[in-house]
Amino acid sequence: MPVFSLKPGYKGERMDRVENFGGNQIVYFGWDEHRMFCAAKAFPLPPSMPFAAVMEQIIPEAFGQHPEFSQINWETAEWLLDNEPFKPQLDVSLESQGVGHKSLIRFKTPELQGYNNAGV
Repeated sequence: MPVFSLKPGYKGERMDRVENFGGNQIVYFGWDEHRMFCAAKAFPLPPSMPFAAVMEQIIPEAFGQHPEFSQINWETAEWLLDNEPFKPQLDVSLESQGVGHKSLIRFKTPELQGYNNAGV
């Protein structure tokens, strides 16, 4: 969605440029059909971080408080990277898997439909 200034000629500085994050990039994570979370969560992560570290550190921090989190079957989880099908490789860096600044990584858990089936 484009944003228009009310003042002609206004030029604002974009503060969310990758250069402003000290070597990190912002990566968003969302768990589809789990409405306990109103939006994807953002984390400043190094591009060199392997996906295994995301699974061990970031995903539990982002979604571990959900009552169904411990029931996730990661073998059947379906992943999207920037709205395209994605198969995370645990030992490969985010950057090498095409994860860039402000990328959105979403996952869906077919066996779980949200707390009390709220995602149905």
